[in-house]
Amino acid sequence: MNDRAPLAGLTQPTQASALAPRYRAIRAATEALAAPLSPEDCAIQSMPDASPVKWHLAHTSWFFETFVLEPHLPGYRLHDAAFRVLFNSYYNAVGDKHPRPQRGLLSRPSLDAVRDYRAHVDAAMAALLARTEPSSGLGGLIELGFNHEQQHQELILTDFKHLLSCNPLKPAYAPARVVDEPASAAPLDWIAFREGVVEIGHDGAGFAFDNETPRHRQCLEAFALASRPVTNAEYAAFIADGGYRQAELWLSEGWDWVNANGIAAPLYWEDGSSGARQFTLQGMLPLEGDAPVCHVSLFEADAYARWAGARLPTEAEWELAAASTPVEGRFAEDGALRPRPARRVAPLAQLFGDVWEWTRSAYAPYPGFRPAAGAIGEYNGKFMCNQYVLRGGSCATPRSHIRATYRNFFPAAARWQFSGIRLARDA
Repeated sequence: MNDRAPLAGLTQPTQASALAPRYRAIRAATEALAAPLSPEDCAIQSMPDASPVKWHLAHTSWFFETFVLEPHLPGYRLHDAAFRVLFNSYYNAVGDKHPRPQRGLLSRPSLDAVRDYRAHVDAAMAALLARTEPSSGLGGLIELGFNHEQQHQELILTDFKHLLSCNPLKPAYAPARVVDEPASAAPLDWIAFREGVVEIGHDGAGFAFDNETPRHRQCLEAFALASRPVTNAEYAAFIADGGYRQAELWLSEGWDWVNANGIAAPLYWEDGSSGARQFTLQGMLPLEGDAPVCHVSLFEADAYARWAGARLPTEAEWELAAASTPVEGRFAEDGALRPRPARRVAPLAQLFGDVWEWTRSAYAPYPGFRPAAGAIGEYNGKFMCNQYVLRGGSCATPRSHIRATYRNFFPAAARWQFSGIRLARDA
């Protein structure tokens, strides 16, 4: 395996001296997310799509060890050769991997042993970063590792939330914070955009994943975008109107999914004697009507849009709107741990943060896309099948990780992420 060549789609940092403190900050943020958790918390896997916290802690170290340290730090010593298989996620070019649905069976290595692994990798990375120059692609490769770890920081929160929801005690990950928030969501308006040829995709300034490139032109018809995401109260009206029982609102596969799984509300919604409630990372809380609805699938988002006489935006429409919109939503650093009512600071509120927004766009390569050579090329490109694009980040996403060109992607039935709805319509 040779990852010494420059990597397509990765922009190198401007100063090597900035790498070391950024590395320490990102690794510390991961440790902080796991700090409140017990070894038992960190070992359990609640479903095949989720991973134990302990696995996330190990895999992010595996990434730096496998793709940065082994090829680039002379004399680097593997912490444990068995970890090459245990903590490989999906890199077939690296070798064998432990089955994803069985990650929760790894009671050993222990959480302490995984933290020893992180310390071993951190020490070696400190030595490498002290001598790293922003040349020959290494700076870009390290930056990829930073962004990879931030992706897993978000997954720690979303995966652990799903795990806690399976516990009948409905325990909280963290106590609810008292924050100064608007009492109600801003009114919904429609923001118009004219037809024209636009450029989308990353422009080469700063870091980007390869799937955000190359920048290219798209022709858009005139359209309008809702000024904020759909709220819980608005979605509850869809449910009350029998939205989950009207086949004409649903894509065929979505209708089959609803009926096969008994779906009747977003994930984590419950009806109690005192009214509708929602499981959050802060435990069970009353359903907040003015907060953005979240934990809905593409199927649910599309059905709601039809019911509302609208549609979902394309990712090109979304990116055109986001390119001139400030980043003003709630992110992981804000500590809210759940989406909050929209604060109107721009014509389009909450395009960034709070909830990922489903688009109607299939996750496919941009014109001229080429994955990087070698195992790193498996990072994004091979998943461009049977997935849909989400945009904007969520309350679990690190703020520095998101940008207007960022393309997240999940299958149409996925809803354990903080996924929500923004409406669009033809002009």
